[in-house]
Amino acid sequence: MDFTSYINQNQQHGILPGLVLGYQYGYDAPVITAYGVDGAQHALTTDSLFPVASITKLALSLAILQLIDHGLIALDEAIGTYVNDIIPASAPLTIRSLLCHASGLALDLADKDGLYAIGLDWPKLAQECLNSPPAKPAWSGVQYSNLGYGLLGILIERMTGQRCADALSSLVLTPLGIRGCLGNPTDLAVATIADVRGRHRGTALETFNSPFWRNLALPWGGLCTDAAGALALVDAFLPHSDFLTPDLRDIALGDHTRGRAGGFMPPLWWNPSPWGLGPELRGTKAPHWVSPQFAPTSFGHSGASGMVVWADESSMVRIVMLGARAADSGWMLRHGPQITSLVINHLTQ
Repeated sequence: MDFTSYINQNQQHGILPGLVLGYQYGYDAPVITAYGVDGAQHALTTDSLFPVASITKLALSLAILQLIDHGLIALDEAIGTYVNDIIPASAPLTIRSLLCHASGLALDLADKDGLYAIGLDWPKLAQECLNSPPAKPAWSGVQYSNLGYGLLGILIERMTGQRCADALSSLVLTPLGIRGCLGNPTDLAVATIADVRGRHRGTALETFNSPFWRNLALPWGGLCTDAAGALALVDAFLPHSDFLTPDLRDIALGDHTRGRAGGFMPPLWWNPSPWGLGPELRGTKAPHWVSPQFAPTSFGHSGASGMVVWADESSMVRIVMLGARAADSGWMLRHGPQITSLVINHLTQ
């Protein structure tokens, strides 16, 4: 079965309303195809914008790496060196530990859902990040942390004098030619994500779909972009790109968690759990949302809105899946490995 037939089968069985699939091999131009509809039954197109959730972290890590390349911050310096109003317990956390999720900070802010109310904005959330202590000692394991990337967003603001959303645009999105934004694009339609779960489902506060949520422009997950934009983010880490200096690029794609166990939460908890400076590394993780045919050194990121983008330097295969159903449904874990395997087979046969 080819990947188009498999995707169509998933649509017919009600697993997925629609998907934008993109792939790129070697130096060829990306091939992008749209299947089906979004969660509001609007037809998807090859340039549909999606709330790509934590794929945002690739953009934010590239911005941090740009600041390192320019000598403005140091990878192993404590964040308290640059952000003097952070609480003492978090001040010693290094930029490296925050980028690779080994800081000991929790997955999210305490009572994150309770904070989400009309009137909330990023400055208020930023203050919560500054006041949140680590849950465990740094380097005691790998705990994926939105909170840690909130601190990195604050660091970018302090070093650039810009709002994080504007800094990501000027440092990353515009130089890479990425069509997208952090915030709620008033002049562009954004795909609706189906089957969003949680206490705010179906309300004016709904994650991913509401103008309220998108206006927060969360540094850890607020980016809206298309398939080409997601591919550009992983391409910026590959050798043919001059976005990063070669030495820093190599460092960024190394395993900085060094055999430590961890991840998101069970069942996405792995031993070991390799991670780079922003990008997740494939390793031998199981279960996972991309094919085990990808090399252990391959890298990328997922998004809870139903998104994944992945790149393999050894084969020069890059794949992006922007799904119209939230990952909480389990579709990515059950079907992502098969879809990405079928694409790899198509490209390398």
